[in-house]
Amino acid sequence: MPYLGLGLHFLVALFFAVHAVRTGRQMYWLLILFSFPLLGSIVYFAAVFLPHSQIERQARLAGRAIGRSLDPGREVREAQSDFDLTPTAYNQMRLAGALLDNGQSAEAVAQYDACLRGPFAGDPEVIFGAARAKLANGQPEAALALLAPLQAKQPGFRSEEMALELGRAYAGTGRAEEAGAQFETAVEKFGGIEGRVELALWALGSGRQALAERELQEIAHARKHMTKHTRTLHQGLFKRLDAATAGKHG
Repeated sequence: MPYLGLGLHFLVALFFAVHAVRTGRQMYWLLILFSFPLLGSIVYFAAVFLPHSQIERQARLAGRAIGRSLDPGREVREAQSDFDLTPTAYNQMRLAGALLDNGQSAEAVAQYDACLRGPFAGDPEVIFGAARAKLANGQPEAALALLAPLQAKQPGFRSEEMALELGRAYAGTGRAEEAGAQFETAVEKFGGIEGRVELALWALGSGRQALAERELQEIAHARKHMTKHTRTLHQGLFKRLDAATAGKHG
C-alpha cells in the first residue's frame, strides 16, 4: 500500500510537471514537484494550476462583478492608493488590471505600457493584460502584436482566454478566417459560453448559417439552465448576440 500511495503521488507530480513545461513555467517547479511529490504538487496546484483554471476564472469574474455592483470604483481607488504609497511594479500591474476591469481602458493602456517598460515586461500576465487593454481601447493591431508572439512562445498559457482575445484581435484587424479559427478552437477545447457566443457572432457575420444555428441552439439551451446570477454575469455578451440575431431576423 505505501508503494501505491507513492506511485499515485508521483503520477500527480508528473501531471503537474507536464503542465509546467507546456505553459513555460520556470524549471525550478520540476525540482519542487519531484523532490517533494505530495507537498510540491499541493503548492503547484495552489500557486499555478488553480489560478489559471476554468473554475478559478469563473470565480474571479463573479467576484469582480459582485464587487463592481456593490462599489464600482473601490478596486481602482484601493489600487491607486497602494500605488501612490508604494509605486512598485506589482502595484502598477494591479492598478492597470483594476482600471481595465472598471472599463477605463485608456488609463489601463497607459499603466500597462509602463509595465511593459519595467522589470516584468516579459511576464505573460503583463503582456496578456496589456493586450486586453489595447483591444478594449480599440487598438486591435497593437493587441495582436502582443498576443500572437505570446501564444507562439507559451501555447498553454490561458488557452481559452488567449483564443478568445486573439479571435477578437483578428476580427478587429479584418482577418476574419483567422478569427473564426480561434473561436472554433475555444469552443472545441473548452465549450464555454463566451466562446460559443463569439463563434455564433462570427458565423452570423460570415454567412456560415449552419454553424451559426448549431451554436445558437447550444447557447439557447445553456441560457435556459443558467442561474440568474450567471445570466447577469454574461449580460453584455448576450446583448451583443441578441442584437445580432434580431438584425438577422428583422
